[in-house]
Amino acid sequence: MATHTKTDALDLSGIWDLSSEDGAHACRIDLPGDVHSELLAAGIIEDPYVGRNEYAVRWVAERDWRLSRTFALSDEQASAGDWILDVDGLDTVAEIAVNGVAVLATENTFRRYRENVASALRAGENRIDIVIRSSLSEGAARYAAQPFPVPYHEGNSPLPHGNMLRKPQSHFGWDWNIAIAPLGLYGEIVLRRTGAARIEALAVSQEHDRQAKTVALTLTIDLHGETAGTLPIDIAVAGVERHVECPLAPGHTRVVETIDIEDPSLWWPAGAGDQTLHTLVVETPFEREERTIGFREIRLIDEPDEAGRRFAFEVNGREIFCRGANWIPADALFSRSGRAKTEGLLRSAVAANMNMIRVWGGGFYESEDFYDLCDRLGLMVWQDFMFACNLYPSTPDFLAEVEAEVDHQARRLSSHPSLALWCGDNELVGALTWFKESIADRDRYLVSYDRLNRTIEHALKRATPQAQWWPSSPASGVLDYADAWHKDNSGDMHYWSVWHEGESFDMYRSVRPRFCSEFGFQSFTSMPVIATFAGERDMNVSAPVMESHQKNAGGNARIAETMFRYFRYPEGFANFVYLSQIQQALAIRTAVDAWRALKPHCMGTLYWQLNDTWPVASWASLDYGGRWKALHYLARRFFSPVNVVAIPSADNDRFSFSAINDTTDPVAISLTVFALDPAKGTRTLFQAETRCGTDEATTFAEVDAADLAHGEMLLYRWTADNGMAGGEHLAPATYKGLELKAADIRIMSEARADGTTGLMLTSDDPALYVFLETSTEGVFSDNAVDVLPGEPLGIVFIPAVPGEAPADLRIYDLQASSATPSAQGNHP
Repeated sequence: MATHTKTDALDLSGIWDLSSEDGAHACRIDLPGDVHSELLAAGIIEDPYVGRNEYAVRWVAERDWRLSRTFALSDEQASAGDWILDVDGLDTVAEIAVNGVAVLATENTFRRYRENVASALRAGENRIDIVIRSSLSEGAARYAAQPFPVPYHEGNSPLPHGNMLRKPQSHFGWDWNIAIAPLGLYGEIVLRRTGAARIEALAVSQEHDRQAKTVALTLTIDLHGETAGTLPIDIAVAGVERHVECPLAPGHTRVVETIDIEDPSLWWPAGAGDQTLHTLVVETPFEREERTIGFREIRLIDEPDEAGRRFAFEVNGREIFCRGANWIPADALFSRSGRAKTEGLLRSAVAANMNMIRVWGGGFYESEDFYDLCDRLGLMVWQDFMFACNLYPSTPDFLAEVEAEVDHQARRLSSHPSLALWCGDNELVGALTWFKESIADRDRYLVSYDRLNRTIEHALKRATPQAQWWPSSPASGVLDYADAWHKDNSGDMHYWSVWHEGESFDMYRSVRPRFCSEFGFQSFTSMPVIATFAGERDMNVSAPVMESHQKNAGGNARIAETMFRYFRYPEGFANFVYLSQIQQALAIRTAVDAWRALKPHCMGTLYWQLNDTWPVASWASLDYGGRWKALHYLARRFFSPVNVVAIPSADNDRFSFSAINDTTDPVAISLTVFALDPAKGTRTLFQAETRCGTDEATTFAEVDAADLAHGEMLLYRWTADNGMAGGEHLAPATYKGLELKAADIRIMSEARADGTTGLMLTSDDPALYVFLETSTEGVFSDNAVDVLPGEPLGIVFIPAVPGEAPADLRIYDLQASSATPSAQGNHP
């Protein structure tokens, strides 16, 4: 939302004084920003992301902090009308005073506060103070005041009682995040004198008549008036202009205006059509608000069928298979985030053929920049409300805060065409089974949860009646409290048996989700990223620094144990890191290939997770900083709108080939299947052709395992008549059973006129999962690829800074990762 005040506005962002309330520490802070980043810049703390510094800076969260600055008002300004202090994103429990007069108390990071402060202002110099209370102290006090115990998840949150506060839950830790409970101001802080009336909220809804090809765009404008009168409002959108004379009463006035748009150009998700956008302008004599909107109709299909209940998204009358990942905050510290970082991450998502992002419920309702980028990039947004993996209070004061939060966020985001779904929470139903208190007295805690969930739902429907609502994730349906981690016939599923329960990758094929909104497998962060927080002596997965950058209990052991099931023991730390990323990519590809082939029974796969908040071992496909892991390169291939996948039978006796088409047009596909012997090369098994209809998945070819000789694997390649092409290999058994030869991989590079570097790879023997790594920031056109004899492979390196060549280029492959140095091929 862009708000332009026509009368006086004094932006109070910028440099403030920062000090701990005990007087021990003082420096400056640039708002919006966070306290930890400023203490680091001042040399008061060390970088929390480096080594084990996290534990040395936790004292910051134990203190109260004061932020102060002065500002000047002229005699005319000080005496003219009411001044509103407009504050957004203040984290979290805080008091604001102007010239020593208390004007506002806050306790919700996710709310916007507007308070009349005119009586506290004076001509000349004024002082504003914000005291932010320790979240740890405030959480403990609120916990003690609860009528019955409301525990938090100690495994996720080393810092206690975050569930008592309306603050990002991941600030207190998580199994991928640093635990330092940041604090600060993340939005705007402005003094506004808005005249006779101000716009408090603007909600946008749309009703489509497909037959008439019209859209009824309804604007709900909430106003606050100082006196009775008439307020002129001008509205403009998509070439239509409307003037309204609004009767204005003192206090609250609501205006509802509907505008009919004829034959609109529609907004579509990425890959399904254009992302047509329009500017909506709402203007009064005192304010001008602009919203970017797109005309589209999104419906969640939750209907019974022969298997259970469907879960699918329909956009403009067409069902869309959702390909994507889960989003967590772009950085653990607000000051290190920003539009450029967010845009890089979201563009990487689209580059990997994603069309949906799930904003997970333990972080933030993201900034306008985030949703604006999703609008422009065609990324549908599954938006959780900010509740995750805990029990929560249901006292009247807490629910009142939740209601105000939901009302603000729902109206704020209502105009974004990318917003596809509002979901009540992440895993709160499952959390009822995680704590001894709720296990012993399930009825009490279930009723408490229902009060919270109903408060969210009702507030959402009041604010935006057309919003698509889903009660929780995972959930088998409304008021269905079944185990949606293992029940796969209805609703959305979180499938974690492979990672958390140690099952084999084959288990992904044993379930048939209608929509899998979470599943994942960990890997280590890449070597260039590890070098930013660890020294040479730390290059061991069991070193204290590496273990402190692994937040999932037993995570390193699970990576290693799984690796030894499938691969030979890696030689050296760098190869261990490389192999962890290959097995992560293999795990997620196994799941996505199987579930996409079930279409339309399954209509979405969102893996956990897209990005990292700091350098850490995690489930992300993008490293902290945006570097692509092996998983992200494979995601670009396995999320291709047209794809061919090979699915083994449960007994591994045969392999079925399925064509998948998520596009609007039928495609003709040609498939060639080879047997690949790592020692002898390839031989053709068969060729097949099929025609795959619009939005269809079909099985069209099969090969018996008996057709493969001992030591051979499947290699397949396909082309479609729409220009898409691809292929992968499939090992019938474990990779550790293959007798791979030491391939002599050679590489030639050439600087290109467009600022990229062309790389040509050749090999004298089959080399599997060849992975290129460089210390230079950038992305390769492809990676984690097979290089076969006689088939040179061209790859382009696209640097973040045009013209930079890939420095310290290193090449990994499957055989060399487990060989002794003397047996390795040529890896410059």
